[in-house]
Amino acid sequence: MTVAIKSVDALRNAGLVDDDPALDAVAQKYAVGITPAMLALIDPDDPDDPIARQFVPTAPELLTTPDERADPIGDLSHSPVEGIVHRYPDRVLLKAVHVCPVYCRFCFRREMVGPQGLGTLTPAELDAAIGYIAAHEEIWEVILTGGDPLVLSPRRLRAITERLALIPHVKIVRFHTRVPVVEPERIDADMIAALKASGKTTYLAVHANHPRELTEAATAAFDRMIEAGVMLISQTVLLRGVNDSVETLAALMRGFVENRIRPYYLHHPDLAPGTAHFRLGIEEGQALVSALRGRISGLCQPVYVLDIPGGHGKAPINAANVRGGDGCFTVRDWQGGEHPYPPTD
Repeated sequence: MTVAIKSVDALRNAGLVDDDPALDAVAQKYAVGITPAMLALIDPDDPDDPIARQFVPTAPELLTTPDERADPIGDLSHSPVEGIVHRYPDRVLLKAVHVCPVYCRFCFRREMVGPQGLGTLTPAELDAAIGYIAAHEEIWEVILTGGDPLVLSPRRLRAITERLALIPHVKIVRFHTRVPVVEPERIDADMIAALKASGKTTYLAVHANHPRELTEAATAAFDRMIEAGVMLISQTVLLRGVNDSVETLAALMRGFVENRIRPYYLHHPDLAPGTAHFRLGIEEGQALVSALRGRISGLCQPVYVLDIPGGHGKAPINAANVRGGDGCFTVRDWQGGEHPYPPTD
């Protein structure tokens, strides 16, 4: 039976990496983790395999460019209490755990997640986070993220959703997760029941970046959630060498729609340390998204967004919000403020 990989030595034993000592240095900085479901998709004979590129560490991760930052989207500047990010008036992120079943090499929270990251909220920290949500009546939606909230046991997850169910002004509970794709067997009846807060509507954002990730097992997990009343949306990161072609993006977005998942966000990759080899230029991304419009149904069109560095929120990457060219842009946030991208500070 295939087991999860959690170290560079295990990757070497599986024949997925060579003896480059730089990989040990990468693993000391950033967590390594690949589930059996993702290992089964990797073609070890393809040096450019798009699944391997997402999860197998490489030496370029040790290279940090001047515009990269440990907190690229400004979570910490909008965190009033541990585990809460309150960037927009009507919604908050609840980061109960900073552990994942897989560790994406492009992760924008890579400095915070993993065994050496921020860990799981203590009972006192979780109490304070729930208390903050209860005390702020403008909060309409709670988004559980992390880390990956579905690494929690159904019992622990249910304890959180039951507490959110008692807060009258919270109407929507949303989960951001890789689990239905990378560990679909976890999506059983107990887990699905734990996702549902009484009197609230549950949404779950499925993170997938390549159409090969939409396996039969993943499809079965999607079906189980949908039949139980969980609404599914998608999120995808635009990544060089993974999905930076019109054909791949079209196949992925069609795959979502065929699985009753509404395409939602296509993220421009964030300025996380050691991720420059994944990033496309904004103009490259705009060209790809423009090419999608004439090729696939309107049902399949995601919103291409940039999370503005510094905590200013997401901006759709279109002519109304992004001006400039040749790698230098001005991005308008949701409040009308304008910011240079890449940032100059």
